[in-house]
Amino acid sequence: MQKNYDADNRASFTRLSEGEGAPLYEVVKRRLSESILSGELPAGTILPSESSLAAEFGVSVGTMRKALSALTAEGMLMRRRKTGTVVTGWAPLHNLSHFFQYFRLHDKSGGLLQSDTTLLDYQQSSATPDEAEKLQIAPGEPVYRLKRLRRVKGLAAMHEQLVLPAARLPDFPLAEHLPPLLYRYLFERYDVRVAAVREQITATLASEEDAERLELDLPQAVLVIDEISFDQSATPVILAHHRFSTEHFMYVNEIR
Repeated sequence: MQKNYDADNRASFTRLSEGEGAPLYEVVKRRLSESILSGELPAGTILPSESSLAAEFGVSVGTMRKALSALTAEGMLMRRRKTGTVVTGWAPLHNLSHFFQYFRLHDKSGGLLQSDTTLLDYQQSSATPDEAEKLQIAPGEPVYRLKRLRRVKGLAAMHEQLVLPAARLPDFPLAEHLPPLLYRYLFERYDVRVAAVREQITATLASEEDAERLELDLPQAVLVIDEISFDQSATPVILAHHRFSTEHFMYVNEIR
């Protein structure tokens, strides 16, 4: 079912500028992608003209055209001669940009899922020797530690701990101002673009903490993923430990 874009009933996009730290068309593309995957722009939505969208974002028509063309090539939008640009609601799993930027739990039919993130804990402390080695920093250097819980359609799906090197992220926001879309924030604020991820995947019995946070009845198995994310210069930027419940979801990892 097609729906007309209604700017009055949704938050307006923040106008962009050259100071965003990344090519503007990529920032526009990222903002539109997030709006599609979050359901803010549901499947079937007919987007306004390129000139209208460009005015809303505060960019040139050429920049907007480039962003829309990229999203069309990736399958998130389609162009219809009489209708215009329509949201498909799908992101190709083989596309690395979506693999690195978006939640990788899917429903049992393989559809993409959008998670709601809750920050459980936020600290600044010193890197352990193991963390320092993986992040390529000196032991004892300051790091940010984030513990988060993700829910999908109200169901607890994953809890995780993220460790980020403080020296690379000056003026990193306090907990109350920390955005839920961390990868997007790193890209737009610091021009840190996650370009590769090294994962170690295991399965284990859920702990008492897993049972509490993921609302599981023991005994139960959980999927554990330890990963290091690297930026475009191959420098480690995020150390992560994820613990998933796969009772209602499946983890999809497709790389070409």
